[in-house]
Amino acid sequence: MKLNQLVLLGVTSCLASVFSFSGYAAVMSANLLDAPVNSSATSTTEANAVVAQKQSVVIMSGTFLAAEKPTTGVARIVRQDGHRYLELDSAFSTSDQGPDLHVLLDPSLKPPQAYQSQQSGSYVNLGKLQKFKGTQRYPIPDAINLSNFKSVSIWCRMANATFGYAPLRPTSSASAQ
Repeated sequence: MKLNQLVLLGVTSCLASVFSFSGYAAVMSANLLDAPVNSSATSTTEANAVVAQKQSVVIMSGTFLAAEKPTTGVARIVRQDGHRYLELDSAFSTSDQGPDLHVLLDPSLKPPQAYQSQQSGSYVNLGKLQKFKGTQRYPIPDAINLSNFKSVSIWCRMANATFGYAPLRPTSSASAQ
């Protein structure tokens, strides 16, 4: 009985594949009949559109400076596929002596050494630092108006200390929004 069920299952799978493939082939041949004479130009344009969506455009960038701890590398705000991200480059490095490091967008060119409680609404916390060295990426919420922010800060929440910061400058290739 089980052998019959296995054979039936195999035959059913094969038939489903054949019908699926023949339906796909019919759709493709219909599309080919309707395709313009120079279809390579169309596919090249479509391929270029896909590549353009995958490329990121740098909106703002800045080089890290030390505050409480040595911090190096470059921070970039990029737009890719309609979303914005903060990227730290492969040269990024900061001290591993902070137990609770966060990445902040700050409205000033030089963030404070320590944040006061009344300043909590002035900066945007993009999340916990992923690693002490190397490339990393943080999404920036769409509601954030980047023109209000002038620097990126690596901040230790537990010690309330700014480890390092990167003053941001807009690039000429893109607008902040």
